[in-house]
Amino acid sequence: MLDQAALDSLFTKARSHNDFDPTPVPEETLHALYDLMKMGPTSANCCPARLVFVTSQAGKKRLMPFIIESNIAKVEAAPVVAIIANDTKFYDRIPELFPHNPEARNWFTGSEAFAAETAMRNGSMQAAYLMLAARALDLDVGPMSGFDVAGVNQEFFPDGQFAANLLCNIGHGRAEAVFERLPRLAFDDACKII
Repeated sequence: MLDQAALDSLFTKARSHNDFDPTPVPEETLHALYDLMKMGPTSANCCPARLVFVTSQAGKKRLMPFIIESNIAKVEAAPVVAIIANDTKFYDRIPELFPHNPEARNWFTGSEAFAAETAMRNGSMQAAYLMLAARALDLDVGPMSGFDVAGVNQEFFPDGQFAANLLCNIGHGRAEAVFERLPRLAFDDACKII
C-alpha cells in the first residue's frame, strides 16, 4: 500500500491548478509521463488516447483561437498544454496491442457507435492516468474542457482520425492561485453496496 505522503500527492492534497510558474517541463519528463500513463489498464488494451504536447509559442498560437476566454490565461501560463485526443480507428492497433486475440479488432469494426463509445470511455481513463502520472512525477495539472473541440480537431487533426477529448495544462503550479477545495459527495451519497 502507498504511504500517506504518496496518497496526498496523488489525491488528498493534490489540486487542480489554474496558474503555473514558467519553469519548462523537459522533453524527457514528457516521455517519462507518457511511459507511466500508458501502463494504466484499458479494455482489450485498446489504448485509444493520442497526445499532442503543446510546449512552443508557435504551438500555443495555433491553439489559442479555440480556447474560451476564461481559460486563456491558464493556457498562456502553462509550460505544457496536452491535447488529449482519441484515435477513432484505435482498433487497427488491436492485433499489436492484444496479440493473444488479434481478432478482437473485429469487435469494434462492425459498429461505429460502439467503437466511438469505447474510445471515449478508455481515452478518458487514459486522460486520468496522465494526470495521476504527472502528479507522481511532481508536476501539477489543470484539466480543461472549455475549448472549441471542432476547431482544435480541424487545426491539429485535420484528417479526422483523432478527435480531441480534453485539454490538460501541465507544469509547476502556483499554490497561491489555487481555489479552496470544493466539497465532494459522501460515500452514502455516491455509493451503494449490494
